[in-house]
Amino acid sequence: MPFSKISLALLGSVTALAAYAPAANATNGYFAHSYGARSKALAGASTAFAQDAIVSAINPAGLAYVGDRLDLELELFSPHREYRVNGGGMLATGSVESDSEYFPVPTLGWSYKLDAEQTLGLAMYGNGGMNTDYKPLVNGNGLFTGANGTFGAGRTGIDMAQAFIVGTYAHSFAKGRYALGISPIFAAQTFKARGLSTFGQFGFSSEPDHLSDQGRDYSFGAGFRIGGLAELLPGLRLGASYKSRIYMSKFERYSGLFAQGGGFDIPDSFNVGLSWDVTKALTTNFDVEHIRYSEIKSVGNTFQGNLLGHADGRGFGWNDMTIYKAGVQWQQSQDWIWRGGLSYGQQPIEGSEVLFNILAPGVQEWHLTGGLSHALSKQDELSFAFMYSPQKTITGPNPLSPGQSIDLSMSQFSLQFGWSRRF
Repeated sequence: MPFSKISLALLGSVTALAAYAPAANATNGYFAHSYGARSKALAGASTAFAQDAIVSAINPAGLAYVGDRLDLELELFSPHREYRVNGGGMLATGSVESDSEYFPVPTLGWSYKLDAEQTLGLAMYGNGGMNTDYKPLVNGNGLFTGANGTFGAGRTGIDMAQAFIVGTYAHSFAKGRYALGISPIFAAQTFKARGLSTFGQFGFSSEPDHLSDQGRDYSFGAGFRIGGLAELLPGLRLGASYKSRIYMSKFERYSGLFAQGGGFDIPDSFNVGLSWDVTKALTTNFDVEHIRYSEIKSVGNTFQGNLLGHADGRGFGWNDMTIYKAGVQWQQSQDWIWRGGLSYGQQPIEGSEVLFNILAPGVQEWHLTGGLSHALSKQDELSFAFMYSPQKTITGPNPLSPGQSIDLSMSQFSLQFGWSRRF
């Protein structure tokens, strides 16, 4: 069926709206545990299980199987972040919670079949969550007193978000048993930091004037994702996808903070998944995702090293992440579908890196998920997903203050609602 002018206008309007909405969705490091309500309700186990047009954010080959459709979704994401300083020393003792705990995150997907084998698509989604906002303590002792902020330079934190626009071409073969897809990715990042100027005063930055409190900066870049999907046996599918490193322009206002003079590329990652239709109503899914944070110097370099902003400068010391995901879907009837999932990935921060990661405590490991879809008609469907990630705490020494230790903690939940229209 030709894609209607009304639908095209709606897609354009939502795309424009989403471009101005914040993205804050750090669950696996600073990557989301998945994209789209159906996949999120399965804990992200959907590399081999395509259900909507947002699948191109996971495996572009899956777009070959979803038909002509438009998916519009909105998530309310809430991370609770906190650090605690124990023992006398440089930092003020006590606990500080981050403000800014609620974020709306829009997502959209569109697909259109050119013919029985070829499909085009467009998706928009976001990553983020490297967002912290710590108010000064009323009381506290240390070289940096609580009243002067975390690092002695007032209110402290960073705010980073990433938005992606993804076009996709998918082609199926052998009467639909196999499919390949490719997606060029266009990315934009925003970033600002405050309360870090003390690191420049103490000689930790190569460019102290471009370290902190420089307002919001922007970065743009591109990469690609490729994927394949095959039906190995009737009802048993294998999927795989690879997302390239996304090369981004530098944050020039923060060339004294990030390694390589403001460099902050987005790491490459890959997914492999199996999906098995146990019965006509029950489908089980299992995925593995690997994210190579260590390849990005501003993220992977340790805090013990060259100056901030240097070509091989200090970073957050994040390790790579491997995440295991399992999900189950039960179709109760033509109108009701129920989903649940569980995922685990060892968090990327070593105990020796807690000081700088006060700014970005991406320590989550477990994610419990669930959701449903309800058909309103043959064309329209509503979907819902929730995610809960229980509190995780890591502890380590303050490398600049012997005898002092720091606890980093975070817990999260999210609710996501979606509306879909088939054409």
